[in-house]
Amino acid sequence: MIDLLITDALVVDGTGAPGYHADVAVEAGRIVAIGNDLPAAYRTIDADGLVLSPGFIDMHSHSDLQILVNPEHTAKVSQGVTLEVLGQDGLSFAPIDEPTRAVVRRQIAGWNGEPDDFDFSWSTVAGYLDRLGQGIACNAAYLVPQGTLRMMVVGTSNRPATDAELARMQRLLADGLRDGAVGMSSGLTYTPGMFASTDELVALCEVVARYGGYYAPHQRSYGKGALEAYAEMIEVARRAGCPLHLTHAVMNFRPNAGRGADLVAMIDAGLASGVDITTDTYPYLPGATTLAAILPSWTAEGGPDAQLDRLRDPAARARITHELEQVGTDGCHGCVVEWDTIEIGGVRNPALTDVVGHTVAALAARSGRAAADVFFELLLADDLATSILQHVGHEENVRAIMRHPSHTGGSDGILVGGKPHPRSWGTFPRYLAQYVRELGVLDLPDCIHHLTGRPARRLRLPDRGQIQLGYAADLVLFDPTTIQDTATFTSPRQPATGIPYVLVNGTPVIDNTHRTPSLPGHPLRRTP
Repeated sequence: MIDLLITDALVVDGTGAPGYHADVAVEAGRIVAIGNDLPAAYRTIDADGLVLSPGFIDMHSHSDLQILVNPEHTAKVSQGVTLEVLGQDGLSFAPIDEPTRAVVRRQIAGWNGEPDDFDFSWSTVAGYLDRLGQGIACNAAYLVPQGTLRMMVVGTSNRPATDAELARMQRLLADGLRDGAVGMSSGLTYTPGMFASTDELVALCEVVARYGGYYAPHQRSYGKGALEAYAEMIEVARRAGCPLHLTHAVMNFRPNAGRGADLVAMIDAGLASGVDITTDTYPYLPGATTLAAILPSWTAEGGPDAQLDRLRDPAARARITHELEQVGTDGCHGCVVEWDTIEIGGVRNPALTDVVGHTVAALAARSGRAAADVFFELLLADDLATSILQHVGHEENVRAIMRHPSHTGGSDGILVGGKPHPRSWGTFPRYLAQYVRELGVLDLPDCIHHLTGRPARRLRLPDRGQIQLGYAADLVLFDPTTIQDTATFTSPRQPATGIPYVLVNGTPVIDNTHRTPSLPGHPLRRTP
């Protein structure tokens, strides 16, 4: 007998084709039969009234450490995610050396936390992927982080890389791609990745293209200069001959209201000219980052200690305040800061927990102090680790971008902090509940294609993202009439409803709505 038989499911197979009713048989982690009246199995799941789809692929995730610290990973598997892409925004933990690791840990503690007694026993991409292979709930792929490469080779100075330094970054990148990374990410509003010129990015992307990967940039602006920043990334991809994946593709902040169609037109023009472009988005209006990311980039030169020293200096504080409130900084995407849009999502210092859930403007009003002073003191008291929500999105832009045939789904989810963004728990059911069932922005087969088959194709995974014979049995059973995200900005750590079964490599991780103890996920290495 076969291992598992799913009967009478509405199969939506991830190709975009209409659904059809069938039984699906799983054996040794693979789909071995699709049809009717299939042989008996050791276990049968009656899927009457449920949709069977491929597992959802989170194309932009910040679980790099949390998937190891908390390998049960309920936030993701409970919403149907069976694969996520790590190493995002140019800053992560492989390849890495000891001095760089110390800086990166501090710099992105707001994304990953600062786990106690954590065993950082790797230095290469191969070592990190092997560590993931010791037991995780869902599958994971990895992007080489360009900012980490630059920190290892050039440091945190704002200067061009020398020819020798660029050659070393290219060698490190090639090593990571040979180790199995699926591409390279950048964080071009974060130090030190932002100090790379267009030419430097092209030179690195030429290596990515040579190894069959893709480039996933967090670009230089999502605000006042967003379209110019998107144009630069398309030009990098064109010059390098490298596939481009525009991560968290949004048009945010006041200057971009109603301009989603302009981005769509730019993507269409790039595609027409021969550039291979895909995108991902999350179905929410607020974004999320660290509080320190709002600072002008010049404050970060020299690393975290130098930045903290500047925040203590009255003259530097006056300059920063002027740039934030009067001019607009690159850290705030060229826009003048609006303190009432910046909500504290999480802190590392337990003495600061009472600020979580409040905006900087509200904290300033409560204390009778200037908002900028509250901002500086929070950064100092929390050693730059504070995470935030930024309420700067526009619904019409979100819908325009998600309709585009280049689009995939990505949570951009941060799992740490007192009140993280609810997208960490709710992104994928929210697509199916709000934007399919309630609003009809996408129909069901098309949305499933956006969340499964299309991202698998971008990742060059030949046996994922579809319900086909021989494919890995990464599967989700959900009720299309009741699937719902329940995570909110007030209570963000809430699992979705209407998803009774999730299988990773044929093993249930959600079984009749309950989280099982299984850890069947694999690190998925780039295929040649």
